[in-house]
Amino acid sequence: MGLISDNIQSFLEKIPENVQLIPISKTKPNDMILDAWQNGFKVFGENKVQELARKYEELPKDIQWHMVGHLQSNKIKYIAPFVHLVHGIDSFKLIKIMDKEAKKAGRILNGLFQLHIASEETKFGFSQDEIFEILDSREYAEIENVRMIGVMGMATLTNAESIISKEFKELYDIYLNLKSRYFQNNEDFKEVSMGMSGDYEIAIDEGSSMIRIGSAIFGERYK
Repeated sequence: MGLISDNIQSFLEKIPENVQLIPISKTKPNDMILDAWQNGFKVFGENKVQELARKYEELPKDIQWHMVGHLQSNKIKYIAPFVHLVHGIDSFKLIKIMDKEAKKAGRILNGLFQLHIASEETKFGFSQDEIFEILDSREYAEIENVRMIGVMGMATLTNAESIISKEFKELYDIYLNLKSRYFQNNEDFKEVSMGMSGDYEIAIDEGSSMIRIGSAIFGERYK
């Protein structure tokens, strides 16, 4: 096995079986991804549509691609035919356009509600009440080709573990509220995507089902 495969394997060995690892391959060359793919790892995340679409075309088609960055509504059409999961859905407009593009592609798109849990204003995301408002709306009831399967969030960039833990707990509590209020009988609504290279252990302690790991697997990002 190569270096990237070894790094992925070491992560899989130290996280619980019920937590899915999403290796984030942004800015990394195809050969790094192929190294992992040749050893059986077939799930990767990207944060830019242009790079994601290019890698989809150039790499094996059995790779499951996750879109983890901020997604602009005018770029959904480029990834709607193949993307497995959109992690950062932060507006109802995005859901509506995803629905339209998914219909054109003849498929269902999976998505996560992105919650704003961090203290930084620069982070994107809904409040809990905004998601309630969407789910209660007649417009949402008409969505047919988008399947919301959970929540996603990013904690404040800080060394204070108590702050990170509090924010991840808040996200998990919102997930539980949404599950009990709107998705109680929906087995698909089960994902809590939280935790990155610097805080994934705290995220797992607070209930994460999906961690997004970039630099700890691939090294620092390329420009």
